[in-house]
Parts: sequence; structure tokens; C-alpha cells
Amino acid sequence: MTCRSFRLHALIAASAAGLALFASGCSKDNKTAAAAPQVLEVSVTTLKTEPVTLSQELPGRLSAFRVAEVRARISGIVQKRLFTEGTDVEEGQVLFEIDPAPYQAALDSARATLARAEASLASAEAQVERFKGLVETNAVAKQTYDDAVSKQLSLRADVAAGQAAVRTAEINLGYTRVTSPIGGRIGRAAVTEGAYVQQGAATLLATVQQLDPLYVDLSQSAEQVLRLKQSLASGRLQRAGDGNAKLTVVLGTGDVYKQTGSLQFSDVTVNPGTGTVTLRGTVPNPDHDLLPGMFVRARLDEGTDPNAILVPQSFVSRNAQGQAIALVVGAEDKVEVRVLDTSRTVGNRWVVNGGLKPGDRLIVDNLQRIRPGMPVKPVPAAAPVTQAAPQAQTQPAR
Repeated sequence: MTCRSFRLHALIAASAAGLALFASGCSKDNKTAAAAPQVLEVSVTTLKTEPVTLSQELPGRLSAFRVAEVRARISGIVQKRLFTEGTDVEEGQVLFEIDPAPYQAALDSARATLARAEASLASAEAQVERFKGLVETNAVAKQTYDDAVSKQLSLRADVAAGQAAVRTAEINLGYTRVTSPIGGRIGRAAVTEGAYVQQGAATLLATVQQLDPLYVDLSQSAEQVLRLKQSLASGRLQRAGDGNAKLTVVLGTGDVYKQTGSLQFSDVTVNPGTGTVTLRGTVPNPDHDLLPGMFVRARLDEGTDPNAILVPQSFVSRNAQGQAIALVVGAEDKVEVRVLDTSRTVGNRWVVNGGLKPGDRLIVDNLQRIRPGMPVKPVPAAAPVTQAAPQAQTQPAR
């Protein structure tokens, strides 16, 4: 082999070794690149506060605004019933007639007695006037004059008693026409024509109930009342509206009643057996769709939370302890778990009282593919994740 050939073979060998080394390096880099994990992209929504009206749904029953038991105030035989059962009656409307004959006779007798007393009084007064002039001239004894004056005063008392007797007889005669003390819906008659009613027993004849408006009697736990007062006092909640709290009635069918009522008062004592406080509201009932005794639920406005944080229910899950949790993108774009304090819902969102704050980035997709501490690439959600309902209802997270 010549010197030139040796040099050529050496160059070829060196080039081959270099190519092999380069190929080995490229293969190693490609394997490293393939083994490097890719950062998962997740959609996030940035939480912010918004005002929301908070309400509670409480059980309750309806009761008549006014109830009047129509009773007999005199004794006698019922002659007529002057109403149709189950209809509306007006205040002062005659409902029954009791035989007036004995009471008319009593009135006539009282008037006659009064007339006799008035006649006797007139005679006595004339006699006193005559004796008054005579006694001054000693034509009549002083004792005779004094007796005349005494008789005059006694007859005046008889007239007053007679007038009272006439008035009593007139009242009793008026009681033979039994009238409705209030306007409202009258129920079934408790007696029929020909029945004997007694004054002493105050026989019940019928019952009239005013159905517009109706009372709504609700029960709320004492703890809820206390928390509400504390929230209003601290300013976390602002009282809704300028007057009484608004009240919405939910019927047993689940339908919302078309008329809106208002809360009137809450009881001043707690029921020791149930630990609840009774609240009373009123609701208009112009068409008499509602009836006393019906079981209802009432949504009662508590106040407005001007800085509420709302989280979609679909993005809240449970840990092993049963606590409500949500996933957020925290520092260094890593997944964090937050334990939430939830108590109410607004539509399909939880009202979060603790665990999240404005500005937190809530993860809204790929929830099954991520885990705490995992790095992610957050991107803004393309569209709003939910739509708020107008009011929040009490609904504990379970």
C-alpha cells in the first residue's frame, strides 16, 4: 500500500466513525425529546364576586286572615236560613232569622211600661211645681212638698229604667236577625230551619272566613334566625328592599303561586319542643285559589349578598371525608385542591362562603385527567360556564 492510499483509508475510517457518533447522538436526543412529558391544557374561568339575593324555602300552612264564628245571642226557633253554603257573604249580611214574636212582644211591653212611667213622672213634676209656690206662703206643709219632690225623683228613675228596658228589648229583637260580623266565605250551616238555639249555650250557627289575603305560618330554626341577624348586623348581607321581606308561595304540586306576599312578623319565643320560631306572612288570594289549612312551602327573601362567589355545581366534587372540593390553577400553574364551604344554590351554582376568593382560576374541563400538584397550561374558557338564576335558596351541600 502506498502512502497516498493509506491516508485515504484513514480519512474514510475517521469520517465513518464521526457519522456513527453523530447518528448515535441524534438518536439519543430524539429519544429524550419523545420521553419529555407534555403539559396538559385546561380551560379556566376567573372567579369574581357578584350581587345575589339570598332566600330560604320554609315549610308552612295557610290560615284564614279572619275567622268569625256566627253564634246565637238569644234563644228561639230558627225560621229561615238566608245564605247558600260555600258562597261569599258581606259584612252585616243577614244569615239566619230566629222567631221574633216573643221579642217583639217583650219590646211592646217595655215600651208600655216606659209610657206609664213617663206619665206618672209628668204628673209628679206638675205637682212639685204647684207645691213649690204654696210652700213659700206656708199654704202647704214643708213635708208634703218634700214628699212630692222625692216621688218625682223616684219616677225619673223609673223612666230611666224603662228606657233601658226598651233598649234591651230592641237589641234582643235585633238579635233575631243573625248577621255576618265579617265579609268572607261562609261554610256549611250548623243548624237548619226549625232548630232550637239557646242563648246560654251560644249555639254555633256557621263559620265565616276571610280568604283574601291569607296568613302563611312558617317555621324556621332558631339557629337560622340568629345567623341571619348576625349577617345583617355585620353587613355581609344587605336587607332586600325597603319594607317587609318578599314571600313567594310554592304549592304542593311544585308550582309557584302567581301572587307575591310579604313577611309580617316573627314570634318572640322559640318552641322548646322543636327549636323553631314561627314566622307569619300574608299573601293575596283574590281568586280564592288557596284555602286555609293547605300545606305550602314559602321562599323568603333574607337579603342581598353584594359580594357572592358562585361556582357551577358540576365543577364541585367530594373528597373521602365528604367535603365539597374544587380544583384551581395555583402558583406556578400547578393544580391545587380547595375545600369549599357551601350552603346555598343559585340555579345550578353553589354560593361559596369559604375556600375560594375573587381572582382564583377555577378549572372547568379535563377534571378526570388532572391531579393535585400537576403542572398545567391554563387557558380562558371559551364561553360562560353557567347562567345565574335570580335568587339563591338554602340547600346544604351534601
